[in-house]
Amino acid sequence: MDQKILALNHPELLYGIHLTDIGIIRNLVYTKDLEDLSEGELQYKRNAQEWISNEGAYMSIQSTKPQTISYGLSDSPVGLAGWIIEKFRSWSDCNGDLRQRFSEDELLTNIMIYWITNTIGSSANMYYENVHSLPLMGRIEVPTGIALFPADVLLPPKKWAEQNLNIIRWTSMPRGGHFTAMEEPEVMADDIRAFFRPFRTKNITK
Repeated sequence: MDQKILALNHPELLYGIHLTDIGIIRNLVYTKDLEDLSEGELQYKRNAQEWISNEGAYMSIQSTKPQTISYGLSDSPVGLAGWIIEKFRSWSDCNGDLRQRFSEDELLTNIMIYWITNTIGSSANMYYENVHSLPLMGRIEVPTGIALFPADVLLPPKKWAEQNLNIIRWTSMPRGGHFTAMEEPEVMADDIRAFFRPFRTKNITK
């Protein structure tokens, strides 16, 4: 379950959540009421509309007709590789050169996990389920840490994030893109440790 959904439904079970992205903020993207938006929120709206226009085709088909793409990708290893590798190239902090961030073994391992288990279909179907079954998000009161990597997809405006999440740690990383754990595992692990360390200390002293 997504950390944000878990925090909304069962906040009593969590000490905190640590996020590297918030997801597409739909109420900012599609709002027509611009007067109350900050400059950061307006810029996010412009960036999101451009990104959806240029990069959002995968999201459109996976959230409406996931089975259509699933059969083709499950039948062709070359098609599956092309579908996945394009995202690594577009969304990572690699400046168009995948070898700056990933080894061929890492990329092939990622593709083979989908191929051998035949799970590209269920991964695509998740987008359909999210659109058709997830409730509207409310404010999250669970203590939240956010680590933002500069080349990630659609960095959220801080004002909106602070209004909708109980943020107690906000970190702007020096490098890295969407695939945070693969691109910058050490700095990501350090930020997760730093965020949860106070909760561990409180628990030990009780």
